[in-house]
Amino acid sequence: MQHLSLRCRIHRFLELGKDEFKTFKWYLQQSEGLISQMGFNYIPKSRLEGAERTDTVDRLVETYGSDNALKISKGILEKMNNSNTMECTVSFYRLKKKYEKISEGIGRRGMTKRLDNIYTELYITEGGSGEVNREHEVRQIETTRKQAGLELVIKYNDILKPTPGQDRPIRTVLTMGVAGIGKTVSVQKFILDWAEGNANQDIQYIFPFPFRELNLIKKNYSLVGLIDKYFGNPGFINFDKCKVLFIFDGLDECRLPLDFYNNECVSNVTEPTSVDVLLTNLIKDNLLPSALLWITTRPAAANQIPSGFVDQVTEVRGFNDPQKEEYFRKRFNDENLASKVINHIKTCKSIHIMCHIPVFCWISATVFEMLKIPPVFEIPQTLTQMYEHFLLIQTKTNPKELSQSDKDMILKLSKLAFQQLQKGNLIFYEEDLRECDIDVSEASEYSALCTEIFKEESGFYQEKVFSFVHLSIQEFLAAVHVLESCLGKEEHVFPPIKNPDRAVHQALKSENGHLDLFLRFLLGLSLESNQNLLQGLLTQTGSTTQSNEETVKRTVEYLSEMINKESSPERIINLFHCLTEIGANYLVDEIQTSLRSGTLSKTKLQPHQCSALCISRCHRYIPPRPRTTCPGIHCCLFREEGCRSLASTLKSNFSNLKKLDLSDNDLENAGVQLLFTGLVDPNCKLETLRLSFCGVTEEGCDSLASALMSKSCHLRELDLSNNDLGNSGVKRLSSGLGNPHCKLETLRLSGCLVTEEGCVSLVSALKSNPSHLKKLDLSYNHPGDSGVRLLSAGLEDSHWRLEKLKYVL
Repeated sequence: MQHLSLRCRIHRFLELGKDEFKTFKWYLQQSEGLISQMGFNYIPKSRLEGAERTDTVDRLVETYGSDNALKISKGILEKMNNSNTMECTVSFYRLKKKYEKISEGIGRRGMTKRLDNIYTELYITEGGSGEVNREHEVRQIETTRKQAGLELVIKYNDILKPTPGQDRPIRTVLTMGVAGIGKTVSVQKFILDWAEGNANQDIQYIFPFPFRELNLIKKNYSLVGLIDKYFGNPGFINFDKCKVLFIFDGLDECRLPLDFYNNECVSNVTEPTSVDVLLTNLIKDNLLPSALLWITTRPAAANQIPSGFVDQVTEVRGFNDPQKEEYFRKRFNDENLASKVINHIKTCKSIHIMCHIPVFCWISATVFEMLKIPPVFEIPQTLTQMYEHFLLIQTKTNPKELSQSDKDMILKLSKLAFQQLQKGNLIFYEEDLRECDIDVSEASEYSALCTEIFKEESGFYQEKVFSFVHLSIQEFLAAVHVLESCLGKEEHVFPPIKNPDRAVHQALKSENGHLDLFLRFLLGLSLESNQNLLQGLLTQTGSTTQSNEETVKRTVEYLSEMINKESSPERIINLFHCLTEIGANYLVDEIQTSLRSGTLSKTKLQPHQCSALCISRCHRYIPPRPRTTCPGIHCCLFREEGCRSLASTLKSNFSNLKKLDLSDNDLENAGVQLLFTGLVDPNCKLETLRLSFCGVTEEGCDSLASALMSKSCHLRELDLSNNDLGNSGVKRLSSGLGNPHCKLETLRLSGCLVTEEGCVSLVSALKSNPSHLKKLDLSYNHPGDSGVRLLSAGLEDSHWRLEKLKYVL
C-alpha cells in the first residue's frame, strides 16, 4: 500500500523535463557521489536502463523503501535546484502518514489501527438548511432516523461533487452532524483516499485546518504564511492553476468571532492579517475564489456561517441499522458474542437509539467486551448504567489501585465537565483547566491514565488542547459532579428537584434542550443501586440518600407534575426517558399492556396518562420499527386534555403516526378543534382518522373542513359515523371536501342524520373536486330517492373517482 501511495504521489517529480529526468536517473546510478554521501548504495545502471518514469519510482521504493526513497529523491532534486517539485510530494506523503492510522480512545498507548481496516461506511445525506438546530443532539438522532431512505445518500468521497439536478459548481460544502457521529473520521478517510491516489485526483493540494488549533493562533499571518506554518513552504504552488481544497474541521469548536459583515476585505494571499479575517474572506470568496472549502460542524453552530456563502449542505447521520451490526461484527472476533450484543441493544430503547452514533457503539463495545455478557441482571439496561461501567472499566485499566489523588482528579474533571457543559464548550484550554483547580501537568498525566475518557492533543506549536472523548461522557461526568455536590449535605435529599436554582430545574427549563441527556444521567444516578457502582469514587453514597423506592416515588411524582405542565412534545419525550433511567417507565408500559389486552376501555385517563398514551402509540422510538398506527383507544374518556397532548404529538417533528382511532370518546367539538391544530401542521403524517361516537356536531365540522382544505393535511380516510352532524354539518364538511387540496378517498357518515339536502351538498363538493373520493358510506341516513339518484349518477360519471356508495336505509 505504501509503495502504491508513493508511486501515485511521486508523479509530481515525474513532471520533470526529459533532460532533467535523465539527470535524476544519472544521480541514482553513481557509485560515488551524492547517494553514497547520504549513506546508501547506488542502483546499478542495468536496473534503470530503459526505465520509464513509473518504473524508476518502482526501483526507488524496492531498493530503499518508502521513507528513504523520498529522502533520496529530495536530496537529488535539491542538488538539481528543483526542490519545489519534491516539496509537493513530501507534503502528500506526510498527509498519508498522518491519516492512515486511527485510535479509538487509547492512541497515547500506541494501540492504533489502520483506518482502512476498521472504517465502516457512514450514512451521509444531502439536505438541511445549514440553519441552527436547537434540539439536544440525541433528540436529533431520534427524529432524523425516520427520514432514512427519503433523501439523497452521498458517499464521503463525493462530498464536493454536484448532486443530480445541480446546475452550478460547488465551492463551499458545509457538513453537519452531532458530536461523535463521524465527521472528523470522514474527513480523515477522504484525505487518506486522496493521498493514496484512490479518489479525487483532480485536486492537487489539500490543507486540513482543525478549528481547535486555529483558536490558539494569536499572531497575524497571510494565507501563504499560515500554510507554511502547517505544511511547509507553499511557494511552489500556483494557486491560479492548481485545484486546492481547504478543510476546516469542527466549526462548533471555533472561538473566533467570524464577523462576516464587519471584517476587513482581504484578497491577497500574501497579506498578513488575523486568522479570523483570513477565514471570513476565504469563505466569502474574496480570498482565493478558485479554492474549494469543506467545513464540518455540529448542527448548533451551523448558523455561524451565513447560508448565502454555502453552496451545499450535507449531514452525517452515523450508522443505520445494518451499519451498526457491521460495526459490532467487525469489532468482536467472537461471532456469538457479537450476536448477543446486537440482540441486547435491540431490546434497550435508549441504547438502541444512541448506537446510531459511532462513538457510542465503541463505548458499548468496550463495556460488553469487558463484561462478556454476564447474567441478564448485570447487563447495562440504561444509559446511566452503561456509562458507569465504562467509567469503571477505564479507571481500572491502570494496574495500580485508584488512589485518592486519582479520585480527586476525576471529581475535578467532573466539575470541569459541568461548568463547560453550561457554557456549551466541548474543548478546553489550559486556562479552562486552571479555573477548576486542575494543574495542566496533572491533567496530562491523567489523560494517560484514563485515555478513553479524557484526552490531550497537541495543537499549533504543540499547545495542549483537552476534551472528553465524547459529549455524552462530558454530560455523564457533569451529572456525577452534581451528585457529589449534593451528597453529605444537610439538604441531602436527592434529587434536589424542588429548588429552582438546582441543576434539575435548569435542565427542565432549557429552551434548546441541551441539558436533556445530562438530566437523564442525573436522575439515573439518584438511585442508590447506581450510586453503589461508583462507591469507590463518591465521598458518600446510599446512607445519605433515600432508598430506591423513595427516590423513584418522589421523582415520578415530580416528573408527572412536569409532564402535566409541559407543552413541548420534545420535553415530554425526554421526561419519559428520565423515567426509564430510574426504572419507572411503567407509565408507558401500563398503557401499552392495557391497549394490547383491551382493558383500557371505560378507563378515565389522567393528563400524564394521556401523554404516556401519545408516547406509547405515536413515538417512533419504540423498537424494532416505527409505530404508524394507533388502534384501540376506545372508550377511554379521552377528552379535551388528551386531545391537547395528542395534537402536540402530531405537530412534533418525530411524529410518524398514520392511523388514529379515537372512537367512543367524548371529544366533542372542543376536542376536534384541538386535533385540527395537529392535522394542519407540516409535521403531521396522519392519513386515517376515526371519530365515531365522539359527540361531534356541525361546529366540529368547521374544524375538519378547514383541515381538509389545508395543503399540509394528509388525511385519506375520515370516519364521522354516529355523530349528530345533520345537513348543516355535512354542508360545512362539504366545503372542505370540494377544495382542490382535499385528497380524501374514504368518507364514512353512517348514522349522521343526513337527508336529501345533505346529499346535494356532497354532490356539489364532488363535482368541484371529483378526482379523489372513492368510497362514501351514507348508511343509516335518510337520503331519499332523489339523494340516492344524485349520488348514484356519480358512479357512472367518468370524471368521478367514486367506486363504492353505501346507502342502506
